[in-house]
Amino acid sequence: MRVMTNRKNDWISIILFLLPALILFIGILVAPLIASGYFSFFEWKGFGDKTYIGLQNYKDLFDGTEVPFLLSAKNALLLALFSLIIQLPLSLGLALLLGKGVKGERFFLSVNFLPVLISSVVIGTLWKKIYYPTGGLLNSVLRALGILKKGQADILWLAESAINPQTGKRYSYILGAVFVPMIWQYVGYHMLLMYAGVKSVPPELREAAKIDGATDGQINRHIVLPSMKQIIKVCVIFSVTGSFKAYDLIAILATYKTRQAAVPSILLLDQTINWGKYGRGSAVAVLLIIMCFLAAIIISEVFKDREKV
Repeated sequence: MRVMTNRKNDWISIILFLLPALILFIGILVAPLIASGYFSFFEWKGFGDKTYIGLQNYKDLFDGTEVPFLLSAKNALLLALFSLIIQLPLSLGLALLLGKGVKGERFFLSVNFLPVLISSVVIGTLWKKIYYPTGGLLNSVLRALGILKKGQADILWLAESAINPQTGKRYSYILGAVFVPMIWQYVGYHMLLMYAGVKSVPPELREAAKIDGATDGQINRHIVLPSMKQIIKVCVIFSVTGSFKAYDLIAILATYKTRQAAVPSILLLDQTINWGKYGRGSAVAVLLIIMCFLAAIIISEVFKDREKV
């Protein structure tokens, strides 16, 4: 009887300790998700009566004539691709370089992680000045290097569409322009995660491999990287889903009317706040959540297959 009573008390204690976190989880994540799914079937301005319209909000999103959801999804996928082929390799390279021990290791760690601590508003404002057409740092450097000739028009980095006076062709660099500060801000975040994985490798393994004549590249390939698979998987998931949810820097560097830089989060804000279409905005939120979940599942499956091999 005493054993049963103790077990019952243990379960009560566990439930009481988990209850606050469970309430927060339901209130912050589960309840809004359910509410978004519900409101996505209605035409609603955020107040007053709702009109049930079924899947019409989703049809409007995929129709593309009024709401460029497919364009925003394509931009989000491009940002995720850039993150995978540029941001994560940079983070991994820095982690491997600093992880093997260099002079001033802590200093370089702090410097690379510093942009993560800076407000996105500050970073967006800084890069907006860098991209400024007349007198901006980037165009000034290009002129100093002779890439932009005297009398040649300034490059409009943040324009949705501009015409090159020399060729007469239209161009738009805004998607790449907003991605550069995203790399700069978060490369240190992934570097720190990977650095912890590099440091978790026992020094004895490195020393034994060096005694056997292995180079640094061979040590990284056959010892360090295999032991970091789980951390790399987490970084890939964070990077891809973070690209899907990107908002702050794009909102600062571009306007909600800039279709070439439209992403789902910007589209959600545009539909709910600017147009008062909360039902359609809820549909965007549901599709965004589905994109993130699918990406996380696919990435987990890819790494699971690699582990079996």
